Amino acid sequence: MGKNQHIVPVGEKWGIKGEGNEQYTRIVSTQREAIEIGRGIAQNQHSELLIHGEDGRIRDKRSFGNDPCPPRDKR
Repeated sequence: MGKNQHIVPVGEKWGIKGEGNEQYTRIVSTQREAIEIGRGIAQNQHSELLIHGEDGRIRDKRSFGNDPCPPRDKR
């Protein structure tokens, strides 16, 4: 399992940053673009994507790894 990826505000732009890294993997103009890039990295590394809002707080999480508590199918 790889590093979790964080989508964070960087001034007027958005950055993709691996958990624990000091440098950004990439900085782009829109949050949507950052999410798409981060999703690809998280899928490749079987990790989580944590999306932060403009205030810096986590607003959404998406898991692409081996989830120990997967959701139950309610059908």
